[in-house]
Amino acid sequence: MENNKAIPQGYMTVGEVAQKMEVTARTLQYYDKMGLLSPSAMSDGGRRLYTDKDIVRLHQIVSLKHLGFSLDDIRDRLIPLDTPADVAEILTEQADIIRQKIASLTESLSKITALKTEVLEIQSVDFKKYADIIVNLEMNNDFYWLIKHFDSETLDDIRTRFDKESSAIFLQKFQQLQDDAIRLQEENVPAESQKGQQFARDYWDLIMEFTGGDATLLSKLMQMGQRDAFSQEWTQKQAKANAFIEPALGAYFLHSGIDPVQEGAE
Repeated sequence: MENNKAIPQGYMTVGEVAQKMEVTARTLQYYDKMGLLSPSAMSDGGRRLYTDKDIVRLHQIVSLKHLGFSLDDIRDRLIPLDTPADVAEILTEQADIIRQKIASLTESLSKITALKTEVLEIQSVDFKKYADIIVNLEMNNDFYWLIKHFDSETLDDIRTRFDKESSAIFLQKFQQLQDDAIRLQEENVPAESQKGQQFARDYWDLIMEFTGGDATLLSKLMQMGQRDAFSQEWTQKQAKANAFIEPALGAYFLHSGIDPVQEGAE
């Protein structure tokens, strides 16, 4: 009782702060030692005393710690809390960090869910495919799900010729050509026109880049394109693109003497 009477009004002991903020007294002592949160005063008996301002700073420390920041990082982020503007600034910073964390966790959850779906559809344990899917999810590759349709030999061949950077460039070109095909079809551009044949040349070059000129891989791609296992969204978009791609390539093969069927068969 005597110790309580010695505590000035508006101050709290280590135990009171620990109970209010659900931390341990040892944690508060450690924060003091680290220079993160020193008590605002000491009692006549040598007890650490804290104020409501210290509670706000402790909330800041605990929040940043929960967000994954090290104590050294937190110490560098602490600012004086002497004005409403100071308090508003740190709260704004914490809110921004939380939003970033939420966005990151939401993205991670989405990727985990996508990987789970692919694992169940593959219906076999294939960690190489799992790793490829994870890498493509990290690249934000919308076509990550195609990986499950490739056999292991094909994937091994692709891995030897494409790294993360070249894969991203290739996918960007592929997506652009798909969009170009739909646009040209909607604009009623003749497949045999100069513009149509330039598109066909670019599209065929991209196929050759992907296959490395390997006729066996080309044959596998042609067979894979005939499957019914693709999503409805993919199938519909491919149908729109193929409405221009197929006649454009047909005209290109005719003029250039290329026989893709024969090449694939060989």
